Parts: sequence; C-alpha cells; structure tokens
Amino acid sequence: MRIIRFMQMEKYSKNITPVWNRYILIIVEAAEYYHIGEKKLRRLVDEHPKADFIIMNGNRVLLKKKQFERFLDDASYV
Repeated sequence: MRIIRFMQMEKYSKNITPVWNRYILIIVEAAEYYHIGEKKLRRLVDEHPKADFIIMNGNRVLLKKKQFERFLDDASYV
C-alpha cells in the first residue's frame, strides 16, 4: 500500500528534489529513506511531541531530516 502511494506521488511530480537533498520529509519518504516502518515513525512522533525534528502542517507530520538524523544517532534503540 505505501509503495503504491509513494509511486503515485512520484508519478505526479516530475521536477522533484531527491530525498537526500531535502530539508523536510513526510512520513512515507522518511520510512523509505531510513528503512523504519511508517507505524514506528508515527509512534516516535507520538512519544516525542515536543521534539525539535517534528513540524506539524495541519494534521500532516513532517520530519526535519538533519535533526531526525541527530535523534537517531543519539538513540540506543528505535
């Protein structure tokens, strides 16, 4: 299901910046990039609502890539 959604997003955006060059990632992109499941990422967001790597755009969760990478570097488990 998520791969289909991701492929649909790619189909509609021809001039898209590669994921590794982006500042902010949506949950689907972050799951693919970091090889962490979408449910696990959403659970991390729920467990750390005030974390500096989270941006809420309405009800959409966005992750700041560099700050999230620092969070992962400091984490002993995910």
